[in-house]
Amino acid sequence: MSDPIERPYILHMFTATPQMSPFDVNMAADAGYQVIVPYCNVDGTMVTNLTQDAIFSRGPKGVSRTGIFIGGRDVMLAADMLDTARKAMVPPFEVSVFADPSGSYTTAAALVALVERHLRKEFGMELGGKRVLIAGGTGAVGRVAAAMAASLGADVAIASHVDAARATRVSDEINERFGIKTTGVSTATPQALRRALADTEILLATAIAGIQVVSAEDLGHAKRLLIAADVNAVPPEGIAGVNVMNDGKPLASAPGASTPGTTADGAIGIGALAIGNVKYQVEHRLFVRMRTAGKPVYLGFPEAFAEARAVAGELG
Repeated sequence: MSDPIERPYILHMFTATPQMSPFDVNMAADAGYQVIVPYCNVDGTMVTNLTQDAIFSRGPKGVSRTGIFIGGRDVMLAADMLDTARKAMVPPFEVSVFADPSGSYTTAAALVALVERHLRKEFGMELGGKRVLIAGGTGAVGRVAAAMAASLGADVAIASHVDAARATRVSDEINERFGIKTTGVSTATPQALRRALADTEILLATAIAGIQVVSAEDLGHAKRLLIAADVNAVPPEGIAGVNVMNDGKPLASAPGASTPGTTADGAIGIGALAIGNVKYQVEHRLFVRMRTAGKPVYLGFPEAFAEARAVAGELG
């Protein structure tokens, strides 16, 4: 006899932090999950047991309507938890898993995909070989963006406004983890920041919201700049002159710059809302893919980046 009850779509959400992100809960509901359960303060040792509790109770039909989301703030820990959950599966009891700690995977994917799009559209160039400076690059989004850009062959510098040691430590961590090459630089003083900007072609600002990391005067030293992109949607702008609505708009002059002139002729800006629009679509599509795939899928930052490239390509 067939089961007369249509089983609900259940999403189990794991986070190492004291609370799950309300943003991700909303996104999961909008993607069609009907029962959404957060599990907070989850450490790596708990993931196997939680995963197996989720997969063995519903049978083959129910397991196809069950998913796991991994949040938190630590991009490395989330990647480890995704791998642990995958290894905990016992086919045919296997569910889909999606990791996006602090939205960093989908935000970084949108950021780098839009930079790629505008490089091709406005300059006929690829990201490979470009000198990329990530201001505020030691945080979650900066780390993932660095890994994505470096994997495409960009010359990536991760900047810290604290000191060079912190930047170098983060650079070494992601180099070892992802088999890439980045460097760490200090932007703790205006002089250090301006030295770093002198050779920068792509400037990415991934600092915490409400902090300006590059002023108009600083931009006057970025004579080779092609694109400045900023994920900060809270005033003031993370990069002066990059409005949240910008999506390829030419950068304004840098008034008051100590070096005569402005940033490089033709440099353009990409703002937080343009990036956020792509990020939103990417996260929504990945949640829907997890729910509707018909077979287990495992979604981390490579899959987020592939989806972001697809969304950016649809923008024309």
